[in-house]
Amino acid sequence: MLSSSVFRTVPASADVVIIGGGVMGASIAFHLAEAGVNNIVVVERGELGRGSSGKPIGGVRAQFSDPLNIELGSRSLRAYQRFPDRPGTDIKLDTVGYLFLLDSEQHANDFEAGIELQNSLGVPSRMIRPDEAQRLCPYVSTDGLVAAAYSPADGHCRPGLVVQGYAQAAARAGVTIATHTTVSGIDIAGDRVVGVHTTHGRIACSTVICAAGAWSAQIGDMAGVDLPVKPVRRQLAFTAPLMPPPPRIPFTIDFSSSAYFHNSDDGLLLGLADPDQEDGFDTTWTPQWLELFRAVARHRAPALADMETVSGWAGLYEVTPDHNALIGRSGELTDFLYATGFSGHGFLQAPAVGEIVRDLYLEREPFTDISPLSADRFHRGAEIRPEAHVV
Repeated sequence: MLSSSVFRTVPASADVVIIGGGVMGASIAFHLAEAGVNNIVVVERGELGRGSSGKPIGGVRAQFSDPLNIELGSRSLRAYQRFPDRPGTDIKLDTVGYLFLLDSEQHANDFEAGIELQNSLGVPSRMIRPDEAQRLCPYVSTDGLVAAAYSPADGHCRPGLVVQGYAQAAARAGVTIATHTTVSGIDIAGDRVVGVHTTHGRIACSTVICAAGAWSAQIGDMAGVDLPVKPVRRQLAFTAPLMPPPPRIPFTIDFSSSAYFHNSDDGLLLGLADPDQEDGFDTTWTPQWLELFRAVARHRAPALADMETVSGWAGLYEVTPDHNALIGRSGELTDFLYATGFSGHGFLQAPAVGEIVRDLYLEREPFTDISPLSADRFHRGAEIRPEAHVV
């Protein structure tokens, strides 16, 4: 584990200050340092990876409905497959596949069109019948199912290990990681960033990169940059150890309800996005939330409905109005870059986004055109088709 770096004072100056020590900030720091960028400071208000990146298991997939998100997911998935070699950490990647359960002809038609696009971009997804979905995941009831979508290349791994892997490699390359350090202000001179104020001192700098997740709107406000990101609580639960052990199943999602479940150590992890959850920074886990999942499970996966749970967890999604990310360089502040608002997709896109932000900083052409993800799209009336709000 990377030892905690609690600073009485932060470095007096830096070329780059990255705000946020989650998976996005760690990925950006690693990619910049690997490219030879020196004098980087990562500022994190708590411990590394304890914000939205702190979820116990993170899904990784390339099943999306538009080319840009497919490309970000596919490139990141390849990076996660190579993670033991670069940067050199076992992240417990388990390629079990993603299985979307579809209970309406409209959803099936939409997914069929998405799979045609995915296949054209090299993603091995396919439509399958309800009985094949049940063979892949024996917990599933086929009652009311129309079809399912499955990609065997997808899966899940451990976000904490990813954050540590990137951060350790970045630290070895000379990156300073200041944990338990909160940003309190940003100094601007004309159209340039000149400094960042923290609870442990001021850092003179020439570039700020906002990777602050659910807290990004406040960071943007300090710099006069509109980053329309809102925090939304998401909750999950763990079953008691199961005997006999559960079968190895795909990351399974009931698309119409957003309920999902998959293996987790010697039991299962259960989750669902509460459609009535209000915005806010509350991360209190409320066991009553489980009844929403159980109500869905009684129909879609009956054996799960009465399973004993032993613990739970609540974290924050960083949500934008169209549920797509904000990635780019500010038009108002030349040296303010941002990568935030991933709406539940940040972990699975972090490796690719690290590359993109590296190239934006170095003024190189990224591997793909990310202009549709500019934060000013909402002012231009150019919102992207909303991605499904699932894990």
